[in-house]
Amino acid sequence: MTDTKPHNPILIGLGVMLVAFNLRPAITSVGPLLTGIVAETGLGATGAAALTTLPVLCLGLGGALGPAAIRRLGVDAGIFVGVVAVLVGLLLRGLGGLPALFAGAGVSGLGIGLAGVLLPALVKRDFARQAGRATGLYTMALCIGAGAGTGLTVPFEQALGQGWAAALAVWSLPALVAVFAWAPFVGRRPSAGASPPTRPAPSLWREPLAWQVAGFMGLQSSLAYIQFGWLPAVLQGRGLDALDAGYFAAVAAVAQAPGALLLPTLAAHARDQRGWIVGGLGGMVASFLALALGPDAVMLPAAVGLGFASGGSFGLGLTVIVLRARDAASAGALSAMAQGFGYALASLGPFGFGLAHQATGGWGLPTLLFATIALAGAICGLGAGRARQVGQAARGP
Repeated sequence: MTDTKPHNPILIGLGVMLVAFNLRPAITSVGPLLTGIVAETGLGATGAAALTTLPVLCLGLGGALGPAAIRRLGVDAGIFVGVVAVLVGLLLRGLGGLPALFAGAGVSGLGIGLAGVLLPALVKRDFARQAGRATGLYTMALCIGAGAGTGLTVPFEQALGQGWAAALAVWSLPALVAVFAWAPFVGRRPSAGASPPTRPAPSLWREPLAWQVAGFMGLQSSLAYIQFGWLPAVLQGRGLDALDAGYFAAVAAVAQAPGALLLPTLAAHARDQRGWIVGGLGGMVASFLALALGPDAVMLPAAVGLGFASGGSFGLGLTVIVLRARDAASAGALSAMAQGFGYALASLGPFGFGLAHQATGGWGLPTLLFATIALAGAICGLGAGRARQVGQAARGP
């Protein structure tokens, strides 16, 4: 059976960026409204924690479906199913009420996880020679979506005047655009490079290189979720009011986009990515320390630096998945492992950060935990950044 006529790579790239934009607002749009949701519904502290953790856990569950989706549906149709699930989840949230809110969070998380693990497989198949640039572009779109969810949801609520459910429902509109934009690609048949690997995907779980990629992906994501969940509280703890704390958090969110574009693009052209990985994580730690403990004069550049390094590190995580895989199918399998395991690991970071703050009442121990997670990520990254591919780990450098 021959392939159908390929689509224009520019159209595919635009479709990828539209899909990527919708892979974070379902997560980041809840936090700004959480206080109002708790006040209106009576949701307790445990329920609020469950609401913010549920989509991250479902990311891992959705990611685990990636290899099966490639085999049964193909990469393109699998991405379509994922973005449709995101749309359904966002529409559910707009119905209002706690059952719909939790159901929407779970369904959206599954869709985000599925589409997220398939995008590296698509990049490996369609943009193998521009892997760093393509990964950087869609990661930039993803970061812009995350920042938009953080910064625009409250203005939407104020403009609509219909409560939190209506504000959350607004994010179904860009998801609907992504569904229609990606629909023309669903009929593409998998190319030869997208055929299932000769070895079963579970063999990756016995490869040290795959574990190093998964460890780096999960640990750098843990730092990002700490930033999303706790940075405003850290800044308020050092004396800023809520408005100023939100300003610096928004600056950090916006600064992720250029980092997500530049670092992966440059790193993909290097002999290996170890120096870029260590530099990105080091930049996150230095910037976080400056924001939490440094003088007021360095806070703005530190916020920019934190966002730039955070977005770049996430882009590097996705880039090493593409570079360490042999073909589209192995990229999908490695992506499923790295993001499935990684997001489960990442969900522990904000939880542990909060426990450390609760135990001490300050931010010194949580900041030390942040640095420790970064160190562990760098150790994994030194393995993940080597110029090898899965299946070659036993052959030496």
